[in-house]
Amino acid sequence: MPSLTHAEARARAELLTVRSYRVELDLTRGADRFGSTSTIRFGCTRPGTDTFAELRGTLRRATLNGRELDPTLVGNRLPLPDLAADNELVVVADGDYSHTGEGLHRFVDPADGSAYVYAMSFLDCAQNIFCCFDQPDLKAPVTLAVTVPEEWTVLANERGARIDARRWEFTETRPIATYMTTVCAGPYVSRYREHDGIRLGWHARASLAEPLAAASDELLELTARCFDAYHALFGVRYGFGDTYDQVFVPEFNAGAMENPGCVTHRDELLYRSAVTDAELETRAAIVAHEMAHMWFGDLVTMRWWDDLWLNESFATYLSYRVLPAASRYTDAWAGFAGQNKLAGYAADQSSWTHPVAPDEVADADSALVNFDQISYPKGASVLRQLAAWLGDEAFLAGLRDHFARHSYGNATLADLVDSLAAASGRDVAGWARQWLRTAGTNRLSLSTVDGQVGVRQQGVHGAPLRSHRIGIGAYRLSGGALVRDQRVEVEIDGGYTEVPGLAGDADLVLPNDGDLTFATVRLAEPAMRDLPRLLPAAADPLTRALLWTVAWDATRAADLPPGAFVDLVAAAVPGEASATLSTTMLANARNLVADRYLDPARRPAALATLAGTCRTMLADAAPGSGRQLAALRTLVSCLTEPIELAALLAGDLPAGAVLDAELRWRLVRRLVVLGAAGAAEIDAELARDNTGQGAVHATGCRAALPGAAAKQAAWRSMMHDETLTNRHLEALARGFWQPEQSALTAPYVERYFADILPATADRSGELAGRLAGWSFPGYAVSAGTVAAAEALLARDDLAAGVRRALATGRDELRIALAARSA
Repeated sequence: MPSLTHAEARARAELLTVRSYRVELDLTRGADRFGSTSTIRFGCTRPGTDTFAELRGTLRRATLNGRELDPTLVGNRLPLPDLAADNELVVVADGDYSHTGEGLHRFVDPADGSAYVYAMSFLDCAQNIFCCFDQPDLKAPVTLAVTVPEEWTVLANERGARIDARRWEFTETRPIATYMTTVCAGPYVSRYREHDGIRLGWHARASLAEPLAAASDELLELTARCFDAYHALFGVRYGFGDTYDQVFVPEFNAGAMENPGCVTHRDELLYRSAVTDAELETRAAIVAHEMAHMWFGDLVTMRWWDDLWLNESFATYLSYRVLPAASRYTDAWAGFAGQNKLAGYAADQSSWTHPVAPDEVADADSALVNFDQISYPKGASVLRQLAAWLGDEAFLAGLRDHFARHSYGNATLADLVDSLAAASGRDVAGWARQWLRTAGTNRLSLSTVDGQVGVRQQGVHGAPLRSHRIGIGAYRLSGGALVRDQRVEVEIDGGYTEVPGLAGDADLVLPNDGDLTFATVRLAEPAMRDLPRLLPAAADPLTRALLWTVAWDATRAADLPPGAFVDLVAAAVPGEASATLSTTMLANARNLVADRYLDPARRPAALATLAGTCRTMLADAAPGSGRQLAALRTLVSCLTEPIELAALLAGDLPAGAVLDAELRWRLVRRLVVLGAAGAAEIDAELARDNTGQGAVHATGCRAALPGAAAKQAAWRSMMHDETLTNRHLEALARGFWQPEQSALTAPYVERYFADILPATADRSGELAGRLAGWSFPGYAVSAGTVAAAEALLARDDLAAGVRRALATGRDELRIALAARSA
């Protein structure tokens, strides 16, 4: 089916004004299909002109201004000939339920047999549910009516009510884009609280009632305090009625989706087992992120997908800005710097990097691949630099002006630049050309010439040099603590900038102190060599995050040998107080350095070192704490002796640790990978945990079985079974490849490059890209695997998502090969 192009969207936006949608859905027609009736009222600036609406489904009947239309779709397009000045389009259709997290997704909970439905209309999947003009700048009010089984509850963008035993009707929304429409239906359980005139609701399926009850006080309080923070920042109240629901939904592709008035979250975020502090902080950041979208994305919406950064970069930046005041995560910026931003640096140094705000995105399919670590953490970091450069007062004044001009409408980069320039008097357009229209990362380092300290800037992989406002901190070791003696803020430009008055004899001089800009850093010697001594001595979590960032970026760039990073983790993680920093660095050392960056012959020693690090953490961790859990989880992944894993599974745990479902599955999977557990043990564990998440874990374990028949069955399902849900497909792919089984899976490296294009040919753009990435043979670190990927990338017929996945896999293999040579 053709993807809507930017040119087509512009032409249709110039032609049409959509006045309203009325959508009626019938969810009582069985397990496979639903009914959909759309009534669209719209104006046309040039009567007599033709256009089209979009629908993916079976068209039963369509009338335009009372006259019957040919009930034949051209792909996903319904031709609309001879428009009048004022038009009414009525479309009756049947739709297919999705199992891929796109459109109207239906899930049957194995815990109790109950069915649940939710709508995911993003990016252009509203047309999977109802006929519409599926582009972001044709916003209109939506009125929804839904027919469901009697025992179901229905939630949507606005407040609704049960009209009779099976029918629900909802208040008309404010103008929203089609991709923001949602409905959630099923026997959901709910928790409510009133705050500042807004009814706050959290909802989950019935089998998750207990974890919902346990988390609801924290979630409702977080939501309330985030509303207070955003109202204070923007001076503009939440603009979508008097209700704000958040629904945990199954088999969700993203972390969450910002449907105004009814945000959907993946239900793995409703933790049913013990949880680490890092996971709780991540969940809080997601909640705050989606709430920020009520302003950036929903109240003011990008005109086209080239400005998706106006949604995602702002929501990411604002979520971490409000978390320290709105939650107990007062060091949220440190977690962002040491986790999210690392992903941004990696993406921006890849072969597929792109500007935060590209000049053009040709079509909707191309837009999908830009929902990445450039548009999220890099964009957020760039906005933090913008606030530092403009000054916070001018920055916020510009945002408020932006809302005043464009509420319930659409805007572009140029519109935001106008508001910020008017508020600050600075050349924001020139700043945007540097930071938003160009790609690539700058690297900052120190240089001392005749006792004068200066900052050198270079462009990584040829990136253009930019102007930066940064902090520079001078630190000394005193009594075992790293103390900041001096800090200056300067604006740097070009390849070299002198910094007068900065001491050059400190134990550590840190460029980008305070993390105000987006640039990687290299320390002067001997500070780089002294990281194992300096990093644990830093009391400030943001300073430690920056030092961890230096070490990790240097490892990926082959400037620091991978074994040295393992040694740094062993020296510094046991004393790392930040849960996010400690878990991120342990994961990087375990999953990337040990499994990919080190020569396989050195992997056992690295795993032993990391296991020892985890045992040190366990000895010091408080019983039952998130720190204990994080160390225990990593220990499980590092153990190579089945007898130790079996003892843990039998309950021989540290005091305070709980052998819950999630920990049991980790132990079973590790035993499966090592060949010490098989199909019988997997089946027994699934019988113990007969839930949706248990079924996904079992699928991943079966794919990890170290036998030729098991691998063949997993590969066949992964590449050919299009009935699998998105979550089970991911579990198969992630379970299949294991470093311990490299000899067994070696023949499948070549098969991947032969099979992946046929396997993705008939899947949606989003799922095709995900499958290509999930199943890429990332552990097969060799020049041959790189060459095979490059040969496939040379084709000119690859779907955008598949191309991105292949390029990412190829780039990561190159990094691993370079690291091994270091």
